Parts: sequence; C-alpha cells; structure tokens
Amino acid sequence: EELTGSHTDWLTLNVGGRYFTTTRSTLVNKEPDSMLAHMFKDKDAWGNKQDHRGAFLIDRSPEYFEPILNYLRHGQLIVNDGINLLGVLEEARFFGIDSLIEHLEIAIKNSQPAEDHSPISRKEFVRFLLATPTKSELRCQGLNFSGADLSRLDLRYINFKMANLSRCNLAHANLCCANLERADLSGSVLDCANLQGVKMLCSNAEGASLKGCNFEDPSGLKANLEGKKFLP
Repeated sequence: EELTGSHTDWLTLNVGGRYFTTTRSTLVNKEPDSMLAHMFKDKDAWGNKQDHRGAFLIDRSPEYFEPILNYLRHGQLIVNDGINLLGVLEEARFFGIDSLIEHLEIAIKNSQPAEDHSPISRKEFVRFLLATPTKSELRCQGLNFSGADLSRLDLRYINFKMANLSRCNLAHANLCCANLERADLSGSVLDCANLQGVKMLCSNAEGASLKGCNFEDPSGLKANLEGKKFLP
C-alpha cells in the first residue's frame, strides 16, 4: 500500500557528508521491502540518528547513493560518467533495492569490452618470449596465432595446446618438445622445423607443409603424432 498524506513529508538525508532531500514516499513506495523503506516507513521506528541540521545520518557513499535515489524517484537507472557501476551495485545490494540490482548487473555486463580474439602478431609474441625467463614454461594454450610469422623462432617447450596456428609460417622454427596437442596447424608452413619430441596428438595439419622437418632425436626422444590429421 502506497504512503500518502503525512507520509509524503520531506526528509533530508546526510549520506557520507552530502545532503539529499526527498519525500518519505520516494524512499518507501517503489521498493517497500528494502532497507530504506523499513528505515523511513514509520517515523522513528528505527531510531534513525540525525545531525545538527536534522538530517538523517547514513554512513554510505554519496556518489553511489545518488543513482539509487534517482531510481526510486523515476524508475530509471541513470549513472553519470566516472561513477563505477560496481559501486552502485554494492549499494543497491546493501539497501536491498532488488529491482535495481538486475538493471545494474545487465548494465555492467554490457559495459564490458568485447573479448579480443584478434591474432597475436610476431612482434607481440617476440616481446612475450623476451620477457619470459629461460627456465619458465611459456603457456600459449588456446591462443590465436592465425597467419603469424613465427619462422626461425626458438619455441622449445612452449605449450601450444589447442592454439590456432593455422596459416602460420613456422619454417626453421625450433619446436623441440613443444606441446601442439589438438592445435590447428591447417595451411601452416613448418618446412625444416625442428620437431624433435614434439607432442602433436589429434592436431590438425590439413594442407600444412612439413618438408625437411627433423623428427629424429639422438637421445631417443620421439615425436608423438598420434591422431594427427594429415590431408592434402
């Protein structure tokens, strides 16, 4: 039941040192089960503390409270530039503004940048290689290298599991003991590459060129090509 009459009296809130003036009905009617509604539905029911100006004290962030108050006024989520939506969401959860929580979660999801699936270039990858200690394993599982020129690079022991290496130039690259399990090597060039001890289980090499590749290892380490797809 909406509040009318004496319940539409004006109130001033001191939220984190900033003053907001609104009506009691604004705080109660839209979200009657919220903390704000319970705080102000009945006068003095919660024994709300007041400052020297008679404003009700609320120890919360004023920047995040303002969008919540405006939502209670007109039912629209409007957030000024520079205000973190996550902060507003936490305040909405604190005050129990359930209908606003869903709006905020959708807004936050829509504000996230689109996931970047663009291929990694040679320049970017060389920078990764130079920044990685020689004894550390570089993990490139599932990354997109499609069309990249990785020729003549030292790629030993790197984890390329399920990576997209289609149409890559890997000629003369050192892939000794690299993990290429389930990697997409379709259309790639691996001519004269070092493939000693490489793991290529179930990888796709359809249309790839492997002329002059070295699969032999004097120490007896064998390359594993089980399930590898070779098609012309």
